[in-house]
Amino acid sequence: MTGTAKRPILVTGLPRSGTSWVGKMLQAGGEVVYVNEPLNPSRPPGRSPGVLNASVTHAFQYICEDNEEPWLRAFRDTARLRYHPLAELRANRALPDLARLVKNFSAFTAGRARGRRALLDDPYAVLSAAWFARRLGAVAIVLVRDPVTWSGSWRKLGWTTYFHELLEQPLLARDLLGEHAGELRALVGSQDELAKNAALWRFTYDAVDSMRKNTESLHVVRYEDLAGDPETRFGELYATCGLTWDASARRAVREATQAENAPTRAMSWSLKGGLSRTAYQPMDSKAALVTYRDRLGEEEIARVRELTADVRARYYDA
Repeated sequence: MTGTAKRPILVTGLPRSGTSWVGKMLQAGGEVVYVNEPLNPSRPPGRSPGVLNASVTHAFQYICEDNEEPWLRAFRDTARLRYHPLAELRANRALPDLARLVKNFSAFTAGRARGRRALLDDPYAVLSAAWFARRLGAVAIVLVRDPVTWSGSWRKLGWTTYFHELLEQPLLARDLLGEHAGELRALVGSQDELAKNAALWRFTYDAVDSMRKNTESLHVVRYEDLAGDPETRFGELYATCGLTWDASARRAVREATQAENAPTRAMSWSLKGGLSRTAYQPMDSKAALVTYRDRLGEEEIARVRELTADVRARYYDA
């Protein structure tokens, strides 16, 4: 294996940092098979042993050399686009599950036959990105989004943070939590969502900063750079991933990020069928950079910036 040819691609970062958007834009070139959130602890898209034949026990599952045995075997199969239909049938037999089985089995089988690479879009893999790069040979793309716009997106969706998912993982506490453990523990059960968001963002990207210093194939990409100049920045990202940036890929990115192609009416969301509230949709990528103004007040914006200032400076003030 030379360069990036045939290596799996991991696109990660905290949920709502743009992983689905970036994954779909990288898929547009036709050289990868898109694999949606195998480490998501919710079903769907997670808990699908056909896609990942291992048991996910926590959100933001931490994988390292000390607990890798079941993960290495399972993710090697996923990276090789080897689907496990019998394992899927044993776990999930409802009609929607059978439809997903057919879709995923077909995509994996066709992709393997055509020599395509696996692209894992998984924000729940962010704390394990270095392991993916080291042990699977993945090109790991970690997206970082400004904590203010990211917090605004979480508020819009009404999301909250459950820090016990992090604190209950001893190897994560040993390797990455460090000085953050006390802060996260103090916020368990808190109703102060902005403080919880800031703490999660600060811890995660402090950990990412540590990982990228020691992992050659881990690349941090700012959401704002991609959204501000999609054609140029995605061209660079294609090169980083070893994908072909041709006229077709360029056109797909342009059409998916221009204002005239953004939805002109509210979407009809459904969590039981159809689109999820977080599914990728064509958008005006530049306009998406300022949506936080409608979601957070000035004092809240200032507070998020203050709470995350030390880590944010490493990504946005350098």
